[in-house]
Order: sequence, then C-alpha cells, then structure tokens
Amino acid sequence: MRLLHTMLRVRDLDRSIEFYTKVLGMKLLRRRDFEQERFSLVFVGFNNEETDAVIELTHNWDVGDYEHGNAYGHIAIEVADVYKACESIRQKGGEVVREAGPMKGGQTVLAFVKDPDGYLIELLA
Repeated sequence: MRLLHTMLRVRDLDRSIEFYTKVLGMKLLRRRDFEQERFSLVFVGFNNEETDAVIELTHNWDVGDYEHGNAYGHIAIEVADVYKACESIRQKGGEVVREAGPMKGGQTVLAFVKDPDGYLIELLA
C-alpha cells in the first residue's frame, strides 16, 4: 500500500493552481473537467503520481464556499530551509501565518502558510 493523494475542495481553481504551482513550486500533473457533472479535478505535486503522493484540487462549479470544520489540521511539506522558503513564498504573494522558528517545546524549525482557501500548509526542514 501507499498514499496516493489528499483531496482539497477549492473555490477558485485557477487561483489554487497558481498558488500550488507558482508559489509552492509544484507541477500541474493532470486536469479533468466533468462538464455534465459540473466539477473539475486537478492533480498537483512535486513529483509524478506513480512514485509520490500528490494533492487533488476538486472544484465543484456550483459551490461558492466550503467549511473546513474543526478536524482538518494541515499538509506538511519538507523544505531545505524554512526561513528561505517563507521568504520565497512571501515574495510570490503567498501568506505566511506562522513565521519560521523552532516548534514550541522542541528544536524542529517550522512555519505555516495558508493557501487561497485557507488550508494550512506546514513547512519543515
């Protein structure tokens, strides 16, 4: 068994694709629009789906907003340098919501950024 993907529902598909590809540096792996069912699926990731887990962005055409609920936490991404990653994300228009620094009670350096739909993404070195 292996983890294939994590699905996130997004309001503005183009804005989300831009964030994940241009701000975070993922690749647009594939897209499929379901005209009759009125939804689109887009898969993004750092590598291909055959070897690595990716993110599925689901856009339901007739839904204007979603509730995250209180169970969702975050997606974690490993980066070489959390401080540099935050600066790069900020320069590309991304929102850093927890600056890079040590985890409370630990030494692991981390930061959090927010995607266009408010999903949290943890950056870890």
